[in-house]
Amino acid sequence: MRRLITAVDIVTPDSVIRDGSLLVEDERILALCPVAPAFDRELEGGGALCLPGLIDLHCDALEKEVEPRPRVAFDHAFALVNSDRRNLNAGITTIYHAISFAGGEWGVRDPRIAEAVVREVRGFSGLVDHKVHARFEVTDDGSEAPLAALLRDGQCDLLSFMDHSPGQGQFGELAAYVAYMTRTYHVSEAEAVAIGTAKVESRKLAPGRMARLAELAHSHGVALASHDDDTSAKVAEMAVLGVTISEFPIGLEAARAAVAAGMVTLFGSPNVLRGRSASGNVRALDVILAGACTGLCADYHPPSLLAAVLRLPEISPVDLPAAVRLATLAPARAAGLADRGAIAPGQRADLLLVRSGRVEAVLVAGRKVLDTVDRPACV
Repeated sequence: MRRLITAVDIVTPDSVIRDGSLLVEDERILALCPVAPAFDRELEGGGALCLPGLIDLHCDALEKEVEPRPRVAFDHAFALVNSDRRNLNAGITTIYHAISFAGGEWGVRDPRIAEAVVREVRGFSGLVDHKVHARFEVTDDGSEAPLAALLRDGQCDLLSFMDHSPGQGQFGELAAYVAYMTRTYHVSEAEAVAIGTAKVESRKLAPGRMARLAELAHSHGVALASHDDDTSAKVAEMAVLGVTISEFPIGLEAARAAVAAGMVTLFGSPNVLRGRSASGNVRALDVILAGACTGLCADYHPPSLLAAVLRLPEISPVDLPAAVRLATLAPARAAGLADRGAIAPGQRADLLLVRSGRVEAVLVAGRKVLDTVDRPACV
């Protein structure tokens, strides 16, 4: 089927085509501003922005859908249906659910539960495209085996290495780690100290675990990411493993080192909107202004991704096409997705119509899955 989208401002990777049109054939974009095209259905945009569907490489909101409070869990399929709708309404058409394998952090991050969630995601067919971003807490010996099995079974689309042990990364001191654990998981201070101390000890064997999983990921075509890089030395270690994405570098030095190493640097859209990091790390806007942020993700809040993209041209020299690239083309290519991320002939027709910051309509692989406006010509 051919669908003609008319009267839209099309945001391509490099420009904005005012009052343009777009011809979609089945799942693909066939042409931009075609002359006298033949089509079956028309979608009249009424001057809305037409953007590529957003691609979110890191959002752990599904964990909160499964376990909204510590030790209060819902059915995984039920959680996925709710997540599907939330991402659709946020304009995210490809979502990489960040699912942590972190042992001592209990709940949904227990390796057994995390593995079950991963397999549920892989078997789920929703309105948007759901993928798995498996996060490996490198100090957790019990997570290596299930992650290796998932990689061999083709259940993972992205693998990241994270180290939340005290003394580096996000937790520069044991006190910061203890405060996080007592606040988030409601454990006693003594328990938190014991867990943190065990992590520091287990860190000695982390390089071997990471090397084995990295080799397995490469053999199955799975992209690698690192989490909370805090120094250029850490970035160099990750580069040796074949990491191509640096998530949430702690400071500007690490972000610049990651860009120099050819990595995509991902920062959270909530950081952009709020003007600060929830963890006390570097401001995303400062990194963007320094040219060291090359991608955005929703982190924990899907609605903030589109809002950050639209906000950036107002608060920085970044123009709209460049801002859109941060949440579409850059993450797509970083994850090895060559079929989406831009409005161009041959690309998958994942498209948004946006007006006044609100998603009006969404097409996923050429199929209209959301339309909030009464359009008599739309079918």
